Amino acid sequence: MRRLAILLTVIGAGAFAAPALASSSNEQFAEVRARIAEARVLVDEAVTAAEAGDRGRAYALARTAYLDHFELAEVPLRLRDPNLVLDVEFSFAGFRNGIRDGATPSEIRKSAAEIRSGLLDVDRVLADKGFAAPALAFAFAFVILFREGVEVVLLLAILLGALAAGRASGYRRPLAFGVLAALAATALTWVLATLVLEIAPVQRELLEGVTAAAAVAVLFVVSFWLVSRLDHKHWLEFMRARVSSAIATGSAAAFAGLGFTAVYREGFETVLFYQALSIFAKGLGIYVALGFATAVVALGVVAYTVLKLGRRIPVKPMLTAGAATLLLLSVTFAGNAVRSLQGADWVSITPVQADWARLPVFLAELTGIHPTREGLTVQAVLLAVYVLGATWVFAVKPWRRRTAEAVSA
Repeated sequence: MRRLAILLTVIGAGAFAAPALASSSNEQFAEVRARIAEARVLVDEAVTAAEAGDRGRAYALARTAYLDHFELAEVPLRLRDPNLVLDVEFSFAGFRNGIRDGATPSEIRKSAAEIRSGLLDVDRVLADKGFAAPALAFAFAFVILFREGVEVVLLLAILLGALAAGRASGYRRPLAFGVLAALAATALTWVLATLVLEIAPVQRELLEGVTAAAAVAVLFVVSFWLVSRLDHKHWLEFMRARVSSAIATGSAAAFAGLGFTAVYREGFETVLFYQALSIFAKGLGIYVALGFATAVVALGVVAYTVLKLGRRIPVKPMLTAGAATLLLLSVTFAGNAVRSLQGADWVSITPVQADWARLPVFLAELTGIHPTREGLTVQAVLLAVYVLGATWVFAVKPWRRRTAEAVSA
């Protein structure tokens, strides 16, 4: 484990050495990005004016947002992403034409949502990534795969041990087939999920919000389920019961199904979490990839240590740290889910003027902290639930158990 820690430290340091040296100043495009922010405000004002029936003022605001604000970003932006320039220009044109030609309020709001999304992409292109956001992207990507992978390794170790103890080692081959099928199904799930997110005939912000909300729900359930089984005895009892059931069935299909379900559940969760992370880590894909690759290396070491050498690893601290990190990731996803639904006009927006809530774009999306009361409230409530849950699991329950043992003694 010491060698693994050294290896991960070296890889992590290498991942951030070059970007840290090459980091540019945030002030380079500060004025342009400020104009982009003003353009978003003008677009919102244009929507309000159009809904109030003042189409003339709405059109003037939309025109000002484009000519006096977005056009300032076109020169530096064309050098970095010319297709994005065209997409935003077309969105602005559709927005203005809709206001002028009498489009319905819902159509105007939809056009405005497209502009907001495009302007956010523009901000990402022009913003300095800094250090904190890439570090978070790397850490989240690493923890997602590593935690899920460690759980798979432990499950397989327990399954193989239970097979040997139950004198059913002849079922190792169907178990292996089930594991391989689960890995193939996981890869297929990733491809299908990516296609759905790209071609689904649904507003992008709405789809992003729903994906993030689904990830929050799964993270919430999975992490608390994992914490409840941190005791190694619970793991053994749980998996031995499943093996005993398969042995009672006495068929190769039962063991193939056991291997498939043990691995695919983790694979499905991994796909969902990475899809949600990729949505809000745009522009940071290299760091997500580095985190993934580092986790693959670390899992290789863990799998060799556990399955080949038969050695024990510090399961409880590793899984506890992983679960805690994923709970924080769910808080990030919750804030971003609310923000996406606000961009799709499904959730109202109440701005917060506090400076601490107005983070740089990359850091905002890797923390989920956006300056709206709705998003911050959801994050605060979710974090409070986690704190209360941790207090119950790690403080109240042990205290009650010790008290009961003292009384019975």
